[in-house]
Amino acid sequence: MTSAALRPSPATPIATAGAVLPTILATLLFFAGWELAAQALSGTRMLVGPVAVAEYTLTNSGVLSRALGETLTNAGIGFAAGNIAAAALAMIAILLPKSERVVSGLALLVFCLPLVATGPILRVLFGAGAGPQITLAALAVYYTTYIPLIVGLRAAPAAWFDLVRSYGRGRWTALIVVRARAALPYLFAGLQIAAPAAILGAMVGEFTGAERGLGVLTIAAIRALDAEATWAVASLAAAVSILAHGLIGALARRVMDAPPPVLLAPPAAPRARPAVPSTLIVAGLALFLWWAGMAAFDLSPFFAKRPDAVFSAVFLDADAALTRRTLAQAMAQTLATTVPGYIAGLGLGAGLAMVVVLVPMAGRVAMPLAVALRSVPIITTAPLVILLLGRGGAGAISLVAIMVFFPTLIACLHGLAQAPGQIMDVLRCYRAGRWLRLAHVQMPAMLPALMAAARMAVPGSILAVTVVEWLATGRGIGSLMALSASVSDYDMLWACVVAITLVSALLYALVGLIEQHIHARYAPEQAKR
Repeated sequence: MTSAALRPSPATPIATAGAVLPTILATLLFFAGWELAAQALSGTRMLVGPVAVAEYTLTNSGVLSRALGETLTNAGIGFAAGNIAAAALAMIAILLPKSERVVSGLALLVFCLPLVATGPILRVLFGAGAGPQITLAALAVYYTTYIPLIVGLRAAPAAWFDLVRSYGRGRWTALIVVRARAALPYLFAGLQIAAPAAILGAMVGEFTGAERGLGVLTIAAIRALDAEATWAVASLAAAVSILAHGLIGALARRVMDAPPPVLLAPPAAPRARPAVPSTLIVAGLALFLWWAGMAAFDLSPFFAKRPDAVFSAVFLDADAALTRRTLAQAMAQTLATTVPGYIAGLGLGAGLAMVVVLVPMAGRVAMPLAVALRSVPIITTAPLVILLLGRGGAGAISLVAIMVFFPTLIACLHGLAQAPGQIMDVLRCYRAGRWLRLAHVQMPAMLPALMAAARMAVPGSILAVTVVEWLATGRGIGSLMALSASVSDYDMLWACVVAITLVSALLYALVGLIEQHIHARYAPEQAKR
């Protein structure tokens, strides 16, 4: 195997919005269109323009600033904790390859837990204070960094590891000297995706009984049907998320000075290992941690259901058949919304990423709008979209697509930037156009990042649809959880949590099988363990 590190491809994902003038023009057009749309819908209370939002923000600046400070503090602590946990899990998985299936499986199960159901349980566990907000922010963040980081830690030529071994060094040196540098683009992609997710997690925690924060203001605005307040909170959350996204991008431009390597020859095919033993280990550990956590904190069995209680509620109790039928109907409604939104979000994200590469000017206009669209936490987006599109399937599908679209876009842009400059130069010498360079070099380089985004998007899309159902649509498993919590039917609530987790894990495994086939052809270095 040979490799060469050459100058990077001309388009870098984080700098696509680097031209100031197109960004300013796009921003002005966005605000002008927003204001015109608000004027056209005047009197409907569905859309509030930027002028009215600015007036409300200035009038209530004290309340908003205190709420923002509370939310940002909790989100920042959760962001740091979640990303540290992601880095630690990724290091364990790389340094101890045999542990990766178990580590990744447990990490996935925890990430698949629906935040809207986990929040009330954490509130009972932590009581008053910021514990649920910080914990949910960390839970919303760690997996979005873990998956890109795992992909990046493998995105290095085997010759580099041969060189490390020739000097008598081991896995730790390879991790620090080789893998860490190769993983930087993927790490920053994960951090940019994680920034809005941390704010979402903190606001979900505030929904569970906090005294201060943007989530508390959102609840009050929704209950009072105060459109100005709802749009003001959404705009504020979006502005802060965009700022965090931009700061991480600026840091990435300063740090990422190494060009992408050329991966010319595949490594030897690893021996296939059955997934069943590791799956059983993950299931056993999950059940043990579930039971042990309840026992360690001495939680009341009334609301903190043990595994045997949930099993009895679903399969053994007198009304178990009704419970199963209710769960199946609700899950079918949820999946009918999730799958179309998931596919649409992946397609739109990957498509816009390729448009950015083919037409850089279009990217400079579209990227700020894309960041703004995703930066509004779904807790504040959901009521607004439902107001505009109604409580039917269109609004929920749109929200799932928005949730999936932005992580896919960022991941694909980083993946496209990993196209080696030497190969791009060879194609230019043969007068190959942008379409040919995209099809033969950039798209194969993008595929590992796209598949990582597809995996992350599975639990993310389930999270989005359950939040929408909980808040707005009145149907699906999210609505069933809200109803169960309101009447203290904790058997049904925990059954919903288990059902969502299992379905998310199964869909994730399905995407993983597709990923394996794609990696075998286009990114064999990702198959190394």
